[in-house]
Amino acid sequence: MLLILRRATAKKAWLPIVSPHFRFFSNLAPISFDFRESISVQTLTKSELESLVHAQYNQGKYHNLVLNVVASPSVLLSACHRLCRPESTDSPTSDWISTHFFSLSEMSAQITENRFDIESSCITMHSSSRKGESLVLPNLRLKVLIEAIRMVLEIVYDNRFATFSYGGRVGMGRHTAIRYLKNSVEDPNWWFNVSFDRRTFKDNHVDKLCSIIQQRIKDGILFDVLRRLFKAEVLKIELGGCYLGRGFPQECGLSSILINIYFDLFDKLIHEVRLDASNSNPKLDQSEANVWSDNLFFKPLKIYAVRYLDEILVITSGTKMLTMDLKNMVTKFLEIDLELKVDTVKTAIHSAITEKIDFIGMELQAVPPSVLRPPMSEKAIRARKKYLRQKEVKALELRNARERNRKKLGMKIFSHVFKKLKKSSNGFKIDFPIENEVSEIFKKWADEVVRDFLENLKEEDEENERENWHRQLTGGDFLHLKHIRDKLPTELVDSYDKFQTQVDKYLDPTKAMKVLENERKRVEEEEEQVYANRTIEDLTKLCMKVSAPMELLKKSVKLVGFTNHMGRPRPISSLVVLEDVDIIKWFEGIGRRWLDYFRCCHNFRTVKTIVSYHLRFSCILTLAEKHEATKNETIRHFTKDLMIDDVFHFPSEREIKMMGAGNLSDPKPVDGTITLRAVRLAYEPSSSGCAAHFCERTDIGLYRLWLLQKELNLNPWDESKWVKGMGVIHESLNQKCLPLCCQHKSLLYKGLFTLQDVDFTALVVVE
Repeated sequence: MLLILRRATAKKAWLPIVSPHFRFFSNLAPISFDFRESISVQTLTKSELESLVHAQYNQGKYHNLVLNVVASPSVLLSACHRLCRPESTDSPTSDWISTHFFSLSEMSAQITENRFDIESSCITMHSSSRKGESLVLPNLRLKVLIEAIRMVLEIVYDNRFATFSYGGRVGMGRHTAIRYLKNSVEDPNWWFNVSFDRRTFKDNHVDKLCSIIQQRIKDGILFDVLRRLFKAEVLKIELGGCYLGRGFPQECGLSSILINIYFDLFDKLIHEVRLDASNSNPKLDQSEANVWSDNLFFKPLKIYAVRYLDEILVITSGTKMLTMDLKNMVTKFLEIDLELKVDTVKTAIHSAITEKIDFIGMELQAVPPSVLRPPMSEKAIRARKKYLRQKEVKALELRNARERNRKKLGMKIFSHVFKKLKKSSNGFKIDFPIENEVSEIFKKWADEVVRDFLENLKEEDEENERENWHRQLTGGDFLHLKHIRDKLPTELVDSYDKFQTQVDKYLDPTKAMKVLENERKRVEEEEEQVYANRTIEDLTKLCMKVSAPMELLKKSVKLVGFTNHMGRPRPISSLVVLEDVDIIKWFEGIGRRWLDYFRCCHNFRTVKTIVSYHLRFSCILTLAEKHEATKNETIRHFTKDLMIDDVFHFPSEREIKMMGAGNLSDPKPVDGTITLRAVRLAYEPSSSGCAAHFCERTDIGLYRLWLLQKELNLNPWDESKWVKGMGVIHESLNQKCLPLCCQHKSLLYKGLFTLQDVDFTALVVVE
């Protein structure tokens, strides 16, 4: 088969001599490693980097961060370590990077002298269609510089961002934002989310961004680098799109923190509005608060806000007019002060009680507490009582079986002792005395039996026993007769009276019945109080319900091809060219990330059904189509949990059942996995390394990238045909080939390795 290869255009690209069969994208300058370098550069810890950055603080601003911090070889090496995947066992050293990739000391000198060529470090990827947009991507050296700048800006700004600002921050992701909405928002009445027109940052936005940064940082080289990155289009921020924070290659590593910096003025405005609303509420002392809580239900005015990158949600517990004024103020500030274009049609006020609202891919609605925590039904209560009775019966059977076995063992021991005694002429003699051991065993058994009896004694049995003892101790009490009491000593009569008092105190059945009756009344009153409190909460309190958008999930499942038009699982024919383990890992990447992403939702059980049924059987049917076998034969070979070499790749049914809202982490969305398929070519590259950042492995394969929107010939911006909010990888990467090692190929199928972690200078175009 004849392979026709071509090379993509690059600005000022340096082309190495390669095999005539294929060529790589490469615009790295020739490596000029200085072997005279004898000082080994060490990576910096987080505290050391913070100390280095804070040392540049003077007179209320940070000065010359690029020259004094970013250009440091240690900081550049730390940025290289950040770009490496966490599963990498060996961290690259400065000598190894300088030998195989580029010299850190030379790069440091270029940054210090402000002669780092950003334009020649960019790769231009042209779209296959005539009307498609080109994509500009950074090479590895430029990625290291971008990551170093991001690390420095994170130290300067992260602690100064508002508490309701999420995205692009450590420990402040999607699940953290949802947890805040579920735990902090109370009694919402009206809400609205701010939607932007799909537009990119222009020169005026870049100037505005630089002016905001100048309030904290005084560094002309930093602003020059940012402007050159925007001009080269390697740093491109597009508000109103659906790729920010999702690991797509068209998103630069600086985008998230620059968006947070740009919206910091908006966050401060919302913070001031929230403080004013809180201060406007009447201040009540403790006595007045008790009066209000006993007779009326006071609901103070509260304003909540959550921002995840460019997605903004504002919630109020006040009137609609107040919410409308707040929306107008927010829209005016964004359009005038931040120079952004707000979509006024989509930025509409909705009722939190009767209408749902979409935010970061989930549906929100205000509901009474009983919807989130419904009381147990009568059927559930009966089932629980039945389970407790079965548990008691099983425990009794185990106890009886233990006692029966002890009795048998004891009889065997006595029989053995008796036989030995009969056979011996001079008494019972053996080499090893067992009398002490037998007595110790019997004593231990007796103690356990008595303790189990006392612990498992029921209240009814206890009361019957008390009544019997009281009847025996008080029946025929001749010491009550006066002529007998007069003949007895006074000490004996007094002691008997005291004893009888104690008997009446502890064993009187009438008093015991009263105690039981009081206990029953107490339980009934507690149940009535709980029911009353639950009813009052349902009438006076509203909580936040977070749900997964099931209609969009079903549309995604149907669009990708997991199900047919009737909703039944079907095979995906385009995956049969993959290996069996790669097919299972591709389905696993989608299933696990859906489960991780929606595990905080109220209807997570339905999501688990989709993953456990539709995705699992679609994977089984795909394997069956590949091997030309039936579904049952495939299940017998791979098992229902899709096991290969005694390893579960797809989540097992038991694992899916055990998943819940516990141990929440901030996951990556599944869009990059669901819209991408990588097929290995028969040709093996011989002179290339893995395209992952600083990967040393040599077991390389060439994989062609196929994008879903190109296979289906659909426009992702047409919401009638595409899934709303479902991002797509840029079309210019369609049919491009990546050299990947086995480890990173497996992570790519699982969705744990994104195209942002790829050095695009290694891209190959194969026709």
